[in-house]
Amino acid sequence: MSTETVTIQRLGAQGHGIAHGAEGPIYVPFALPGETVAIARVGNQGTVMSTSVTAPERVTPPCRHFGPDGDLCGGCSLQHLADKPYQEFKRALVVDALKAKGLEPDVRDLVPAAPGERRRAVFSVRKTEKEVLLGFNQMESHTIISIRECPIMSPGIVGRLEMIRTLAGSMAVGADPFRLTVIETLSGLDLAADGLKALSDKQRRTVVETVLSLKGIARVSINGEIVVEPQKPQLDFGGVTVSPPPGGFTQATREAEQVMAELVIAHIGKSKRVLDLFAGSGTFALRLARQAKVHAVEGDDKALKALDEAARRTQGLKPVSVEKRDLFRRPLMPQELKNYDAVVFDPPRAGAEAQTKELAKSGIRTIAAVSCNPLTLARDLRVLVDSGYKIISVTPIDQFLWSPHVEAVALLSK
Repeated sequence: MSTETVTIQRLGAQGHGIAHGAEGPIYVPFALPGETVAIARVGNQGTVMSTSVTAPERVTPPCRHFGPDGDLCGGCSLQHLADKPYQEFKRALVVDALKAKGLEPDVRDLVPAAPGERRRAVFSVRKTEKEVLLGFNQMESHTIISIRECPIMSPGIVGRLEMIRTLAGSMAVGADPFRLTVIETLSGLDLAADGLKALSDKQRRTVVETVLSLKGIARVSINGEIVVEPQKPQLDFGGVTVSPPPGGFTQATREAEQVMAELVIAHIGKSKRVLDLFAGSGTFALRLARQAKVHAVEGDDKALKALDEAARRTQGLKPVSVEKRDLFRRPLMPQELKNYDAVVFDPPRAGAEAQTKELAKSGIRTIAAVSCNPLTLARDLRVLVDSGYKIISVTPIDQFLWSPHVEAVALLSK
């Protein structure tokens, strides 16, 4: 380890400050462009020891767990950056990814996120002899920072943190860590533990008794198996009520989901036959079914079942058909695509490379691409542009407040 003084030149893609060293870039968490900092350096990683020049864009972090003056919680990386430069940073993640692929479309201003909007959180949990640790891993570490507050999460989760901690403790098997996904639904909290060893019958009874003694818990599942479900968890997708599967994917905030849906629906317009790829539990498909016949394709059979059940019990929708299919291994081919007027796809972070190559050969005129990874989005859009599609607009959307992650919706036509 060495000690030196450096000046931060820019922010990296992970939100770390980057200084130019003699041997290459040095990454310094919690430092901002324009700041001069004394750091302890190990390889290309620097830890701030003191700051002699402070950037005017620096603000006081709203959370006591954040940064070197807090507990070093790894849940956020940019609470110390003022709103305007923070939003410019998020937008630039999308712009730069597109430019790297030779694309310079109209990239709109970032749709911002606000504190208290986050309805889904994935906690790290471990039971020690003294307490139940419930929180997030320290940056670049397996150490769990047990949180007592969180400004990004909804009041419905923050207000029940101690209740969640109690319930997590009843699930814990020994001192092994596990993940606990918490989603705030219309009917209560949906908790899904993953990575736990099998519970004994006595422990299962304890979990059930704990849940029944608490208020506001809709369901608890462990490793995908429902242990207790006082009420079915319910989400609202544009007026259609859906009960997602245990641990199923849900957009992180209602507000971002609504913006994405509005962009997609407006772009699809009067298309009569719409294909929703990587459809999940129906975030887009069920909304689109208000105006078009929809075929939803998804690899997760439990998510697909939730979508299908919601469509069947909701009056006023156009026909919704479903298909279980691994689109990474078996993308829909041009012959299968010819019956559709428009396509929506919202893949995982890996993107939709195989499917976009087939879409590029199709005659579909309207495409809406939703992505949580600017790099794979840019790769997939390059394929479509090379085949004749035009990018009408790209809208960055923030639903991962104070993190280096950003959502985007790209609208294309041919």
